[in-house]
Amino acid sequence: MVTYEARKAAPAVRHHLYVLAEAVPVLAGTARCVLPAAVKEIVRSLDPLPAVVTNGRFDVLAENGAYRDLFRDWHDGRPCVQRNGLWCCLTEPAARDKFPQYEAEMRYMVARLRSAYARYVGDPDWEEDIRRLSNLSSEFARLWALHEVVEPEMRTRTYAHPAAGPLTFTVAELGIPEWTSARIVVYTPADDQSRQRLPLSRPATGEAR
Repeated sequence: MVTYEARKAAPAVRHHLYVLAEAVPVLAGTARCVLPAAVKEIVRSLDPLPAVVTNGRFDVLAENGAYRDLFRDWHDGRPCVQRNGLWCCLTEPAARDKFPQYEAEMRYMVARLRSAYARYVGDPDWEEDIRRLSNLSSEFARLWALHEVVEPEMRTRTYAHPAAGPLTFTVAELGIPEWTSARIVVYTPADDQSRQRLPLSRPATGEAR
């Protein structure tokens, strides 16, 4: 029988094992900074549209309840220890099944990462993060070796939610003044079916969030 103390300690133990396996990104750049309260309030106010604040490395700096609910089962119910969109996609075995545009989006995200990297060449945190990603994922190493760079653009992404079914979004990025390396990413339902099903991604009434 698993004791309460063991269950309580499980996330810390899992995080420690991830660190030992170099499966957690290095904390760097704006990931160490405190977002202005006004930015956090903007993100919260966008609910029920899922919204998240990320930087050039795809670190999750803040998110609203709709975003947390949408991806709360991304790791099959386990707490997310990466707190980084790119790492979550590359280290989650079921990502391809949950993310139909997986290959195209990974190529896009890695190209975006390389675009941001141009401002941080030689930065120890960035260099270490890229080294660890390359060692962890042969897919990332292959895409990184392409040396592709892209600018931000609106994207259509579909997520196979376990309760709501396939949800298709138009993903748009909003810049933050004085925070050039961070942006607010908003997921807007791309069709009526997704808009009607989106509430099904929220927890049942009374369930802890």
